[in-house]
Amino acid sequence: MNNKPLVYFLCTGNSCRSQIADGFLKALGGDKYEVRSAGLEAHGLNPRAVKTMNEVGIDISNHTSDVIDPEILKQADYIITLCGHANDNCPVVHNDKAERWHWGFDDPAKATGTEEEITAKFSEVRDSIKNRIEQFAKEGK
Repeated sequence: MNNKPLVYFLCTGNSCRSQIADGFLKALGGDKYEVRSAGLEAHGLNPRAVKTMNEVGIDISNHTSDVIDPEILKQADYIITLCGHANDNCPVVHNDKAERWHWGFDDPAKATGTEEEITAKFSEVRDSIKNRIEQFAKEGK
C-alpha cells in the first residue's frame, strides 16, 4: 500500500458496477487514489462490462472478480457500495477512519430485451457511474 487514500468499491458479485467504478477511478483519479473493488461473492468479470468500458477507451479486461478482503476493508479510507444488496450486507467494518457511502445504480446484468436494449442499459449505467466518479475525483466526495 502507498500513501494515497484507498477507495474500495463493493457490489454483490464484483462483475459489473464495481468493476466499472474501479476502471473509471483508476483512469480519472488513479494519481490521487489507490483503487480496489470486490463483491460479497465473485461472479466473474461480465463481458458486457468489459465491452461497454472499451467503448469509452478504458480496458478492464485484466480485472479480476474478487470477494471482499477484510484486511483491505480495514485499511480503506472510502468504502463505497454500488448496489443495495452490498450496502445492506457489507461486513461490519472495524475501521474508524473510513468514510462509508452508498451510490446505488441499477444492475445492468439484469437488463432484459433485445441486444440493443441490454447494451443501452449497460451504457446508461456506465455513464451514470462515470458522472459520479468524475464528481468524486474532483471533489473527493
